[in-house]
Amino acid sequence: MLVLFETSVGYAIFKVLNEKKLQEVDSLWKEFETPEKANKIVKLKHFEKFQDTAEALAAFTALMEGKINKQLKKVLKKIVKEAHEPLAVADAKLGGVIKEKLNLSCIHSPVVNELMRGIRSQMDGLIPGVEPREMAAMCLGLAHSLSRYRLKFSADKVDTMIVQAICDRKNYASAQLSELLPEEVEAEVKAAAEISMGTEVSEEDICNILHLCTQVIEISEYRTQLYEYLQNRMMAIAPNVTVMVGELVGARLIAHAGSLLNLAKHAASTVQILGAEKALFRALKSRRDTPKYGLIYHASLVGQTSPKHKGKISRMLAAKTVLAIRYDAFGEDSSSAMGVENRAKLEARLRALEDRGIRKISGTGKALAKAEKYEHKSEVKTYDPSGDSTLPTCSKKRKIEQVDQEHEVIEKKAKKARVKVKVEEEEVLVVEEQETSVKKKKKKDKKKHIKEEPLSEEEPCTSTAIPSPEKKKKKKKKKDNED
Repeated sequence: MLVLFETSVGYAIFKVLNEKKLQEVDSLWKEFETPEKANKIVKLKHFEKFQDTAEALAAFTALMEGKINKQLKKVLKKIVKEAHEPLAVADAKLGGVIKEKLNLSCIHSPVVNELMRGIRSQMDGLIPGVEPREMAAMCLGLAHSLSRYRLKFSADKVDTMIVQAICDRKNYASAQLSELLPEEVEAEVKAAAEISMGTEVSEEDICNILHLCTQVIEISEYRTQLYEYLQNRMMAIAPNVTVMVGELVGARLIAHAGSLLNLAKHAASTVQILGAEKALFRALKSRRDTPKYGLIYHASLVGQTSPKHKGKISRMLAAKTVLAIRYDAFGEDSSSAMGVENRAKLEARLRALEDRGIRKISGTGKALAKAEKYEHKSEVKTYDPSGDSTLPTCSKKRKIEQVDQEHEVIEKKAKKARVKVKVEEEEVLVVEEQETSVKKKKKKDKKKHIKEEPLSEEEPCTSTAIPSPEKKKKKKKKKDNED
């Protein structure tokens, strides 16, 4: 008899050496206690290995749907048909399909299930050439692939994914949940359990689910321990930074820079956008606005501000954080007084920014907006009947006379303006004529003076010099001065 055994690595076909021992179903597990005993009962005849996880997934999905894969069909035609022996199969549905398509006699019974369980327990010793690491990796990859395949997404019913993944139909309608849930929630859960979908869960599945729950609890406890350790170490290494931005953000900044000393060498603007390097370079390439914050965005001070003030607070927080980092890195004192003081200043500044919108827009802006007291003023108004009439109050003749008078006044004003303009033009002409006459006189005097000079040069030296009237005037002046 041959046995078809499906593994995550490939198909295996075993030959049963001693069929008499299969009759004792209750004691069959004893024959598979060690690999040596298992090799006496079963021997590997052929092993068809899968090339990758995708091929394994295709084979197992076909098996779950009750179909035969091409690879399995080739193996069965080559080995089982030639051997002319019955084939033991774990799934009765698969045995029926093989019998229909390949005309092979298939066996499925409780003895075959026990035999499969024994082969699975000693699989590493029965299938040579497959390392345990490779087997474990293929099992994990195939499990993930199968879970993705089995979870069918539905837009209308999102909860069907959870129901398909883990379905516990243990009768919660009759279960007691008072220790875990309050009375109102317990009643709702019991009402929902009567309508819920799913299938029954075996004890093995419940054990796995409980094991998964304990793992989740252990991971959460480890997380709290790790947080406490980080809190203690940050308060010991960088107390001022911890006070300013918190232990988690401070640890991320130190990890991003490499060490506390490297972080102390950075400027405040660098610390502000530390962690947003991709966004910064993308903004520089596309010539857009650069990011205002990086890892410092997760600090509590930035988180509690309004969106329009986040940029200002992150800039101020980065400046104060850099001072705290340098104090922790190079200072001898290990107290957190500086961080507490700077944080108080930032909180006061944040309060001032938040309260600024409530203050008065006009005036000094220092006093808060105050609501004035309401004073009731009763005013008695009389009715004016003049507004009821839409007829003109004066006659048409008077209106025409008023219009004619207005035209006459306008014409008189225009005439006066024209007269003024003419007088100004005449005055300008007179001034220009006077200027031209003065210029002409000056030119004539210059010409006379030029003609007199050559005549005085042509006179002989023997002739008696006739004193000019100008010289006579100069001599008179000198005499007057001497007297």
